[in-house]
Amino acid sequence: MVNIGLSGLGKMGISHLAIANSHPKVKLIGVCDTSSYVRDVLSKYTGVRVYSDYQALLNETTLDAIIIATPSRFHGQMVRAALERNLNVFCEKPFCLDVEAGMELAEIALRKGLVNQVGYHYRFVRSFNEAKRLINAKVLGRIHHIRIEAYGPVVLRPASATWRTSRNEGGGCLYDYACHAIDMMNYLVGQPQSVGGTVLSKVFSRDVEDEVYATLFFPDGMTGQIAVNWSDDTFRRMSMEVTIWGTNGRMTIDRQQIKTFIRDAASNSLPIAQGWDVRYTTDLPLDVRYYLRGEEYSAQMDYFFQSITEGRKDNISSFASAVQTDLVVSMMLRDADRTYRKVETRSKPQASKQRPARSLLTMIQGTLR
Repeated sequence: MVNIGLSGLGKMGISHLAIANSHPKVKLIGVCDTSSYVRDVLSKYTGVRVYSDYQALLNETTLDAIIIATPSRFHGQMVRAALERNLNVFCEKPFCLDVEAGMELAEIALRKGLVNQVGYHYRFVRSFNEAKRLINAKVLGRIHHIRIEAYGPVVLRPASATWRTSRNEGGGCLYDYACHAIDMMNYLVGQPQSVGGTVLSKVFSRDVEDEVYATLFFPDGMTGQIAVNWSDDTFRRMSMEVTIWGTNGRMTIDRQQIKTFIRDAASNSLPIAQGWDVRYTTDLPLDVRYYLRGEEYSAQMDYFFQSITEGRKDNISSFASAVQTDLVVSMMLRDADRTYRKVETRSKPQASKQRPARSLLTMIQGTLR
């Protein structure tokens, strides 16, 4: 039996609680949240031990693992405290808003041999798993371009700020939405080495961006594009689509299906149809014992618990892989800042057509910075 604790009882925390509480090999020992109402309801109707303080949860219970589903800015300090107590850790995404802290935590987990996982649940969607298998089998030949789009209805009007729309707490669309697209790109084709043309645009939010667009460059000459908008109410929920072009065809993947066009089926090791072919997620194997919001949510938690019981140290969505996503996010932030400063410099009105040499040099250095 795996004894677990849970910190953070918002939307994702409650979902994780329901999934974990239904698992036959898991015992929920205690939960932590700042809301007294949530704590009172859980204590009254479930009997689980409740805490308002994270340290008290760790100090007063005997745990094998912890699930952290708090606002993003708390992830780093909570993960560190859990690792210091030799606990296996599942942390919601994004992993850390501070890349260096995330790298250090990934190293600690690896050194201690603890199971560590981040909640990038798209890695557990059947169609994306099948796409990964086909890519590894080279059915597309040499991949030369990948495009990922993600849209959904999170911020649809000017409103008072929440933790998601705070730069220091949630990180905005880039950390909350685009990180899924970046992580999926890393999962399918590897991490890009540089980014360019990053655009972070506000639509309704004051402190963070609502749209993210960028071009990504890979070591082998492959390119990628990301387009993300969390202020798009033409979608009922978050929707992500991936399109990949290779020398032997094309592949389009979303949650429901995987569509392929293969030029030469004999050029790869898998029995896959030549020309156009469509397979739906219902055609792909994935058994989960509990369905909530989507089978991938149960699949990722079951994978975490199984990793603990089996002593498995490698993980499909480890801290280390999440740090790779955080690194790309960091590159995009720096690129967007450079782009903004270039535009700002170039748009400044000129006092006269002639400038002193020193002033002109200063302007050029500011543009190139």
